[in-house]
Amino acid sequence: MALITICGYPCSGKSTRAEQIRTFLQSKLGIPDAVSAPPAAESSATSSPSAPSNAPTPQLQVFTVSDDSLNLPRSVYNESRSEKPARGALLSAMQRHANAGTVLIVDAPNYIKGFRYQMYCIARELRLRVCTVYVIATPDVCKERNDARIQSGAATAYTPETLDNLIMRFEEPSSMVRWDSPLISMLWTDEGIPGQQVWDAVTKGDVKPPNAGTQAVPKAPSSALHTLEHTTSALVSSILSEQSAAGGSFTSSSSTSIPVTPTLTVRLALPQRALTLSELQRLKRQFVTVHKKAITLGTVEKGEVDWGEEAVAGKFGRYLEENLKQ
Repeated sequence: MALITICGYPCSGKSTRAEQIRTFLQSKLGIPDAVSAPPAAESSATSSPSAPSNAPTPQLQVFTVSDDSLNLPRSVYNESRSEKPARGALLSAMQRHANAGTVLIVDAPNYIKGFRYQMYCIARELRLRVCTVYVIATPDVCKERNDARIQSGAATAYTPETLDNLIMRFEEPSSMVRWDSPLISMLWTDEGIPGQQVWDAVTKGDVKPPNAGTQAVPKAPSSALHTLEHTTSALVSSILSEQSAAGGSFTSSSSTSIPVTPTLTVRLALPQRALTLSELQRLKRQFVTVHKKAITLGTVEKGEVDWGEEAVAGKFGRYLEENLKQ
C-alpha cells in the first residue's frame, strides 16, 4: 500500500514520531494494536501470538522496520564497514515487508539520499505510495538527548564522535526531488503529528509506475541458442528437400507446408523459382546473428519471450518470406 520513510538527526525523536504515526494509522484503518504491532525482532512471527486463532485477519497492516526491530546496536554506525551491512539488513527487511496490503514505516537514520532513493525505487517497483517524514531538531538538542541516554546507560545512545559524524554527514531531504516527495516536516517541539497529511499521502498519493531501469529484463532460457541454431538449420534443410521433391523449384503461388520436425510444420509463401543453399544460408546467418545478440544481452522483444521451436520457426519463416525475392 505505502512506504513511509522517517529521517532526521540521531536522537531527534524519529522513533517517537514513527510510533505516533503507526498508532494513528492503525486507528484510522480500524486495526487492533495487538494484531498489527510490528515484530519485536525480525526473526519473530509477523503477527501477534496473543491474537485469538479465530480473530479476523485485517486486509491492511501497519509495520515498523527499525534498527531495534532488527536488533542492530547503535555501535554499527561507528565504522563504515559495520554500517554498510546494517543498511543492507534494513533494506532487505524493507523488501520483505513491503507489499500492497501493508503500510510500512522505516524508522532509521536514513541520512543518505542514495539509500532513500533505493527504497523509493523498490516502492515504485511494487507500486506503493511513498511519503517521507522529516523530524527536525537542532544538533544541540540531539546532543543533549544523547548525553542523557549515555548517563542512563541506554542502549540507544551513540558515542559522541559517532553522533557528530552522523549529523555532519546528514543529507537533508528535499520536496524538490521525487524520492523525498511528498515531504512532511515536523519540529521536535510539536506535540502531535500532521496525521491528516500522512493519511492523505498513504491513501490518496500518486502510485507511480516502475522505473524502466528498475524493471527486471526478461531472460531467454539457457536452451535458446541451441534451439535457434537447430530450428533455423532444420528449416533451411527442409525447404531444400521439399524443393527437390517438387522438381527443383516451387511452382505453386499458394503457401507450402514445410516440415521442420516430425511434430512441427510451417506454412510458407515461397517465391516461384529455385532457391539456392547460399541465399538461404545467408538469410539464416543474418537472422541468427540478430536474435543471438538479443539472447546474450537479455534484451528480448517486449512481450515476446517465447524461444521454443515453434516460435523460432515461425519467426524465421516470416523473415524468409519478407527477404526472399521473386
